[in-house]
Amino acid sequence: MNLQENTQRWLPKVRKMALSLPMALLAAMVLVGINETGHMRSQDALEQMDQSMATRGDVNKLLQSMLDAETGQRGYLLTGNETYLEPYDKAVATVQTNLDRLRNQFMNSPDDMQEFALLSRQISRKLAEMELSLRLRRKGNEDAWKFILNTDVGKEHMEAIRTHAQELIARSDLRLSQGQQQIEQSLTLSRIGIATVTVIGLLAFYMYLRQTQAVQAVNLREQALLERERDRLEGLVRERTATLSELANHLQQVREEERGHLARELHDELGALLTAAKLDVARLKSKINATAPDVAERLKHLTDTLNSGIALKRRIIEDLRPSSLSNLGLTAALEILTREYAERAGIEVETSLEAVQLPDATQLTVYRMVQEALTNIGKYAKAKKVLVSVHAHPTHVAVQVRDDGVGFDPATVRPTSHGLAGMRHRVEAAGGRLALTSRPGNGTLLSAVLPLQRAPAAVQAIAALGD
Repeated sequence: MNLQENTQRWLPKVRKMALSLPMALLAAMVLVGINETGHMRSQDALEQMDQSMATRGDVNKLLQSMLDAETGQRGYLLTGNETYLEPYDKAVATVQTNLDRLRNQFMNSPDDMQEFALLSRQISRKLAEMELSLRLRRKGNEDAWKFILNTDVGKEHMEAIRTHAQELIARSDLRLSQGQQQIEQSLTLSRIGIATVTVIGLLAFYMYLRQTQAVQAVNLREQALLERERDRLEGLVRERTATLSELANHLQQVREEERGHLARELHDELGALLTAAKLDVARLKSKINATAPDVAERLKHLTDTLNSGIALKRRIIEDLRPSSLSNLGLTAALEILTREYAERAGIEVETSLEAVQLPDATQLTVYRMVQEALTNIGKYAKAKKVLVSVHAHPTHVAVQVRDDGVGFDPATVRPTSHGLAGMRHRVEAAGGRLALTSRPGNGTLLSAVLPLQRAPAAVQAIAALGD
C-alpha cells in the first residue's frame, strides 16, 4: 500500500475528528445560552417576588394602621381623653401613605387595581365613619356617636377592608409562588442543559480521543512504511555503492595492469629500439671520418637525442610502474621519488621514512598517494618546503605529506577534484582512512592511516626459528 492510498484511508477519520471541535463549541454556546436564559428568568422572578413581598408588607401595614386608627378612635370615644387621638392621627396619615404606595405598585395590574379600588373605597368609608363619630363626640352629641358605635357599620367596614386586603395578599402570595416556581423551572432547565451539554462534551471528547488514536495509528503505520522504504533505499544505495566501489577497484587494478603492460612494452620494445639505434650510431661513428666538423656535430646531436629519448623512456616507465618499488621496496622508492621531485621542482623535500611491511598493492597505494600529493603541491601550493613521513605502528602505518604553502579551505574543494577523490578511493580500498587538513596561509597536511596485515602466527614462528 503506497502513501497516497494510506492518505485516502485516514483522511475521512481526520475530517470526523475535525467535527468534534465544532460540536464542543456548539455545546459551549448552548450552555451559555441556557445559563443566560435561566439567569434572566430568575432575575425577573426575583423582581416579581420582591414586588409581591413589598405589596404584602404594605397591605399588612395598611391593615395595622387601620386597626391602630380604630383603637385610638374608640379610646377617645370611651374616655374623651385627647391623648388617644395622637395614635389615631398618626395611623390616618400612615394609611394615606400606604394607599399611595400600593396605588403605584398596582398601576400595571388592572385586576389588582380594581381590587385596590374596592379596598380604598372601604377604607374611605371607614375613615369617614370614624371621623363622623369623633366630630359628634367633640360636639357632645352622646346619643348620636353612641348610636354609631353600637351599630355594625364600623364592623362591616373593617370586615370588608380585611376581605379586600386578604384578596390582595392572596394575589401577592400567588405571584410569589409563581416566582418561586419560575426560579425552580430555571434551575431545572439549567440542570438539564448542563447535563445535556456535559453529555455532548463527553461525546465530543470521546470522538476526539478515538480519532486521535486512529490518526496516531495511521501515523505509526506511515512511519513504519517510511522506515521500510528508507531501509530499502539505504540498502539499495549500499548495494550500488558497493558495486561502484568494486567497479572502481577493478578499473584501478586494470589501470595499473595496463600501466605495467605499457611500461613493459616501452622497456622491451622501445628500449631495444633506442639501444640498437645508439649502438648503430656508435658503429657509424667508428667507420666514418669524424674529423669533418658538420659530421661530428651531427653525430653528437644524434647521440644526445638518443640519450634524451632513453632518459624520457625511463622516466615514463617509472611514472607508469616504478621499478624501484618492485626492486628496492617502498622506502627506497619514496626516497628516489622525493629526490627527483626536489631536483625537478626546486623545492626542499625532507623525508622521515621507516621500513614497513605492507602488501605490494598497499605499497603501490602509498607510492601513488605521495606522488599525487607532490604533483598537487607543485601545481597549487607555492610551497618552499615539504615533509614526507612514513611511520610504522603496532597496528597501522601512518603516511603524511606536509607543506608550508598557501593552503586552502577544504570546504571549497569541488566534488570534481579527481586527484583527491582518487587518493581517498585508493586509501579506502586498502582499508585505510585519508584526512586532509588545511587553512589559508597555513599550509596543508595530507595524512593516511593504513592497517598492517600481519602474517599468521605460525609463519612468524617459523621465521623467528630461521633467524
